[in-house]
Amino acid sequence: MTILKDGDAETTPSADTKAAKGAVKTYRIASIPADGIGPEVIAAGLQALEALARRDGGFTFDVTEFDWGSERYKKTGALMPANGRDEIKDFDAIFFGAVGAPDVPDHVTLWGLRLPICQGFDQYANVRPTKILPGITSPLAGVGPGDLDWVIVRENSEGEYSGNGGRTHQGMPEEVGTEVSIFTRTGVTRIMRYAFELARSRPRKLLTVVTKSNAQRFGMVMWDEIAAEVAKDFPDVTWDKMLVDAMTVRMVKDPKSLDTIVATNLHADILSDLAGALAGSLGVAPTGNIDPERRYPSMFEPIHGSAFDITGKGIANPVATFWTASQMLDHLGESNASERLMRAVEKVCADGILTPDVGGKATTQEVTEAVCEAIRGENI
Repeated sequence: MTILKDGDAETTPSADTKAAKGAVKTYRIASIPADGIGPEVIAAGLQALEALARRDGGFTFDVTEFDWGSERYKKTGALMPANGRDEIKDFDAIFFGAVGAPDVPDHVTLWGLRLPICQGFDQYANVRPTKILPGITSPLAGVGPGDLDWVIVRENSEGEYSGNGGRTHQGMPEEVGTEVSIFTRTGVTRIMRYAFELARSRPRKLLTVVTKSNAQRFGMVMWDEIAAEVAKDFPDVTWDKMLVDAMTVRMVKDPKSLDTIVATNLHADILSDLAGALAGSLGVAPTGNIDPERRYPSMFEPIHGSAFDITGKGIANPVATFWTASQMLDHLGESNASERLMRAVEKVCADGILTPDVGGKATTQEVTEAVCEAIRGENI
């Protein structure tokens, strides 16, 4: 694996040159470790990817690291360069750590880095799988591996996070702040089709559409109507509807009744954090920000955030990053390697090699080394 820093000269032959010589496939990865535990877990993920590449022999990674994040913001006033998307648009995928710092407002970090990439590259499908891994205890009584196995599909380009609105008369008694949710027929239809297709690909062929159409009678009612329209093209998929507040109850009380879930930007953001907690820890929760049309690189990130309370302690859970890397491998077409990585993760978790957030005593590096050893030692 070749790892370059942002601005370093290319020192290895291009993927095209290697392909012409009949060499292995090379995937160009833009690594953005960013803030908090991001650098720690991205380093762990790259270590596992290197072990997979060596074990498989049919591909390798050419990784370029970009120093974008809060430290850059404090020095330059921007989390990423103005032409940042142009710098990474030709990569095969983006491997993202976490963004956020205690001394930088959250809306500055989110709108300064992650959202410009997601929205600028039209990564409109945010895909968050959740299941209880072997060896990890769910806070739900009597619920274990196999009882909770979901994929939450979050509309990732518009809705409540469209960025429309503003503030007037700031600081005065009559100050007004507006946050305008934007729902378009195009945006809702494409995420609904993506969710139905994903549900169709899973064994249970079951989809739950989540809205709040009793109280939000325009955009949310349109969501319901478009869901019913799209469902006609998927007669083999069973689907139902839930109001978002009732959905939180169902996730806790009847997790076996759910499989694939689709919701708006805000609703799915909240529900997927709940899902991660119900599976044992946000430290095991992955995300793929997907451009299904593959016009731009998709971005893969764990959802746990920058976790400054444990930064530098060496105990950040790398499992979410491994699972995220597995999603990235699937997207790149390396399904065998993706499955191999998840088998290694499940073996290590089942063996009790766990970080403190899920009841273990292992360090980030100990879990990483165990996963890499499981990859190297597998006979399949």
